[in-house]
Amino acid sequence: MGSGAGKRGWAPRRPGLFACLLSLFCLALSEQIRYRIPEEMAQGSVVGNLATDLRLSVHELATRNLRVSSEKPYFAVSAESGELLVSSRLDREQICGKKPACALEFEAVAENPLNFYHVNVEIEDVNDHTPKFTQSSFELQISESTPPGARFILEVAEDADIGLNSLQAYKLSLSPSFSLINKEKQDGSKYPELVLEQPLDREKQSYHRLVLTASDGGDPPLSGTTELRIQVTDANDNPPVFSQDVYRVSLGENVPPGTTVLQVSATDQDEGANSEITYSFYKTGKVFSLNSKSGEITTLNTLDFEAVKEYSMVVEGRDGGGLVAQCTVEISVQDENDNRPDITFHSLVKMILENAEPGMLIALIKIHDRDSGENGEVNCRLEGEVPFQIISSSKNSYKLVTYGALDREQTPEYNVTITATDRGKPPLSTSTTITLHIADVNDNAPVFQQASYEVHVAENNPPGASIAQVSARDPDLGPNGHVSYSLVAGDLEPRALASYVSVSAQSGVVFAQRAFDHEQLRALELTLQARDHGSPALRANVSLRVLVGDRNDNAPRVLYPALGPDGSALFDTVPRAAQPGYLVTKVVAVDADAGHNAWLSYHVLQASEPGLFSLGLRTGEVRTARALGERDAARQRLLVAVRDGGQPPLSATATLLLVFADSLQEALPDLGDAPAPSDAQAELQLYLVVALALISVLFLVAVILAVALHVRRSSRPAGWGCFQHGLCVKAGPVGPPNYSEGTLPYSYNLCVAHTGKTEFNFLTCSEPLSSGQDILCAESPGALFPLCNSSESTSHPETLTTQAPPNTDWRFSQAQRPGTSGSQNGDETGTWPNNQFDTEMLQAMILASASEAADGSSTLGGGAGTMGLSARYGPQFTLQHVPDYRQNVYVPGSNATLTNAAAKRDARAPAGGNGNKKKSGKKEKK
Repeated sequence: MGSGAGKRGWAPRRPGLFACLLSLFCLALSEQIRYRIPEEMAQGSVVGNLATDLRLSVHELATRNLRVSSEKPYFAVSAESGELLVSSRLDREQICGKKPACALEFEAVAENPLNFYHVNVEIEDVNDHTPKFTQSSFELQISESTPPGARFILEVAEDADIGLNSLQAYKLSLSPSFSLINKEKQDGSKYPELVLEQPLDREKQSYHRLVLTASDGGDPPLSGTTELRIQVTDANDNPPVFSQDVYRVSLGENVPPGTTVLQVSATDQDEGANSEITYSFYKTGKVFSLNSKSGEITTLNTLDFEAVKEYSMVVEGRDGGGLVAQCTVEISVQDENDNRPDITFHSLVKMILENAEPGMLIALIKIHDRDSGENGEVNCRLEGEVPFQIISSSKNSYKLVTYGALDREQTPEYNVTITATDRGKPPLSTSTTITLHIADVNDNAPVFQQASYEVHVAENNPPGASIAQVSARDPDLGPNGHVSYSLVAGDLEPRALASYVSVSAQSGVVFAQRAFDHEQLRALELTLQARDHGSPALRANVSLRVLVGDRNDNAPRVLYPALGPDGSALFDTVPRAAQPGYLVTKVVAVDADAGHNAWLSYHVLQASEPGLFSLGLRTGEVRTARALGERDAARQRLLVAVRDGGQPPLSATATLLLVFADSLQEALPDLGDAPAPSDAQAELQLYLVVALALISVLFLVAVILAVALHVRRSSRPAGWGCFQHGLCVKAGPVGPPNYSEGTLPYSYNLCVAHTGKTEFNFLTCSEPLSSGQDILCAESPGALFPLCNSSESTSHPETLTTQAPPNTDWRFSQAQRPGTSGSQNGDETGTWPNNQFDTEMLQAMILASASEAADGSSTLGGGAGTMGLSARYGPQFTLQHVPDYRQNVYVPGSNATLTNAAAKRDARAPAGGNGNKKKSGKKEKK
């Protein structure tokens, strides 16, 4: 509904004319909602309740966002009430001109869901324009000879209103000589004609002043006036006469300027100057020109059918006597297809979700062609292969909707070209391209670059090192494509798994949390997950297999022969009649490494008789290489090294004590002579340090003593009297039985003779001396000789320790018997020299070699004078590197000589049995 008021008393005269305006609408989208309102309604005036007509409640207005979509903002929708309001001036004459029907068409758009409705508002004319003449006065010349009844066309008035409100009649002020006739053209417009009622007499009245009034049919009517000045001229009997009263012609709108439209022609029966006719437009125009002599009408400017469809002009023909004739020229402009269609978008959605359903409305398209007829009929289409479709909604209105599936990862945006083509000849078209962006949806799960991963990691890796990296790709955008990594499962428990590996959430780098041990863990199965940050999040899993490679980090471990509870070596018996190839025993060792690092080889480092036994390189079997000879010792000792195949190789040693005996009772007496290894490596180191210190001290004392003797002999020969024969304090054993000081177990007696010959002799000990007892020279109180300690006596059987009887329970335990590598659990030893066992063996070798050197033979397999050390330290290491206190000492400047009287030991203290295992001998403190 709409209402309005006109100007100049419109409301007082017709108060109820526009009280209620018709509102027509239909629910179907193809029909329009119609309103009718008067023009010139005030801004804010209510046209009608659009929301009610669309069946929308007031509560829906906020969400539906009801609005008007039009080229010019004549109307607006109230957001509170849904009423259609006037937003700008409505001037019917300005909007529609002389059109009999004036209507504004636009679309009302509602969202959620998006739709539009066609609205038609008809603008009714209001009598707001007064008829106006172009001039306030004009002149007309009439010859006095003009007969009564002659007619003259007068100037017309212009009224912008239409219908009843337009110009309806002309009136002439009262005059006895003239009257007025209202005439109508074919288009319905009125024009006045002046009729001469009686002859004129110029001599009586040369001028006549009349008032011409033009009035419309409005309520109240409006009118305009002009002054008509009539000049009575001298007689010219015959006025010009046109061949036609009305000239009609059709002209195309695109004719170029200067085109001839038509030619008017008039004749005058007079002669001379009174017959010469001059043509002119009654009202000067800007579109056409008129040749005053020939009456030819041509175009001045280009014609436009869309602007003016028809032209009507009055042409006057005036003769030389001043008589005038008039005719009307009507030019109809023909439409041509000279306007391309215009494409306008309304409610364009530029971002479209890639999961949009087919048929989703994207935009409303309005196409307008200013041409008429077939030239203004338009077809719309899409160019190219795009997943969109254009659907015709109503005349020249279309919908752009989705037609197929969208995938942003394949096509992130579409350049959609819409072409509108009219039906003119030739047809004209317009193309418009819009860019539609596809919004991302989390529809792609992360994808790993590999189906599974496998990495090789060497054991003993540094904690925190990077061992692998996984990578997943998500083609989505933003958070939907941001991938984070996590460790979700493995073949270990969660807590244990977290202590082994971790994964960086951002980069996918897998870190080792600890050093791997091939012997504990050879393979690790992990399940890694890549997760995007979409909502909901999508995930993908991949398996990672970590293979821990082996390194040579485990030395071989000797399982057999095993050591006793106190660390002493066990023994094996060999029949005296054993033939070559006899299997004596087998060294069994294992290596926790794998592959080449666990390939063991067996080597003899030291043997009492090098050629007596053979050792299998790979089997570790100890066999007799030859039969036992008469000169071979009954007690044999083998030092076996077990090496692996790693780079560098690691090794372990085992000591084999072999006794040639036919029974265990026969072998027991020989076992007491076997030196027992020390319990601690520290003790051997202490022995070595003390031995080196004593060697250094003795060497310095010997040098000083030699220098002193030489000086004393050269200065006072009598001063050596203290070294005469028989001047020794005691001629007996001078070494205490306590060997805890670390010296070698030998004692010496020093005898000085007048002959200048001095000897060191091995003497029998008659009685033990205290550890602090010294030899003192009678003449020289200051000369003090330290005594040597001895652990054994060579000639006094009462000084020997009594041999302990063998233990009755002498049988070997199951752990002491040879077996396979898996049957026994021996103590694992380190590599030389960081090995307690090998350290003790070095100590035992040094002490035993020193003891056996007194016998003049060595059975440790190193050759004479080597103490068996060359097998461990190389041939360059011999006994010359260890001072032998039994060598002759020559004192410079003196005839005294210290000699080595080697005495064989005839008794050794055997170790008694202890426990179920038979030991080779108890450890002795040297």
